[in-house]
Amino acid sequence: MLAPMQGLTNKALRGLFASWVQPDTLFTEFMRVAPGATTKRLSAVDLREMAATEQGIPLVVQLIGHGTEALVSAARIAQDAGAAHINLNLGCPFGRMTTGLTGGGILQRPELLQELVPALRDVISGSFSIKLRAGYDDPQQIFSLLPLFESCAVDFLVLHPRTVLQEYHGLADHTVTARVVRETRLPVIANGDVRTAEAGRRVLEQTGAAGLMLGRGAIADPLLFQRIRGQAPAEPDQAERAALLRRYLSELLNRYTPLFCGEQQILGKVKTVFACMDDPDFSKQIKALRKARTIHQFTEQIATLG
Repeated sequence: MLAPMQGLTNKALRGLFASWVQPDTLFTEFMRVAPGATTKRLSAVDLREMAATEQGIPLVVQLIGHGTEALVSAARIAQDAGAAHINLNLGCPFGRMTTGLTGGGILQRPELLQELVPALRDVISGSFSIKLRAGYDDPQQIFSLLPLFESCAVDFLVLHPRTVLQEYHGLADHTVTARVVRETRLPVIANGDVRTAEAGRRVLEQTGAAGLMLGRGAIADPLLFQRIRGQAPAEPDQAERAALLRRYLSELLNRYTPLFCGEQQILGKVKTVFACMDDPDFSKQIKALRKARTIHQFTEQIATLG
């Protein structure tokens, strides 16, 4: 699965991954659910993304918000607009998503889930999944939630085995993932720190997870999907990595150009992928690409990657 990543996994990037490396499942960026008394739970932009599939690949719509009424209403609206697979975000660790009872913040008040999760299950006619951290501040919290998820017949869990407060510090503890797999009958998708084919295969083998969700590792290297499947070299040499980077950045540029206004906005969107890249062989060239002020400069620098 391609992870939902805010500001990154927009429709254009998902389309590139779908046509190039064919993830088994795609996720939207999280869609913020408006609280309070309103009929406009989801934005018009979000509603245009509602679909059961993209390029034949199942598309999961991820909702993030606060309050049972608001989230249930949003789930109904999403389904009416074409969504067939809905995911509840209980893991986002950043900013305003954790200052209140939203995203990973809800795990501060786990009793609220006793009402929320059954209510969502009742209205979601297609698949209903939950993406969550191991806990808010305690990585063992997940185990107290498993009976609720099972009783509500959640279709699958996506587990990132850090706490919310950890954000992305330290390492994802996949011994927690392995224990969750052993203790629940629900399918568990492992997420966190899978940046190489070796790491992906190791996590699958050691945890028994039903699958993997790839986030920053895939944004840095789209062929990670194929590498884990054994359909691309597990350890590509520098020339292969350079060719991939040239194609990746060129295709993103082509896909973003008609969607955004002005060179700075277009380049700004393309450059978001650099936050996930840490290949030392290209660090100087990526630094130069970050500084490019025009599309002409950017394309010239892409051509020199090698």
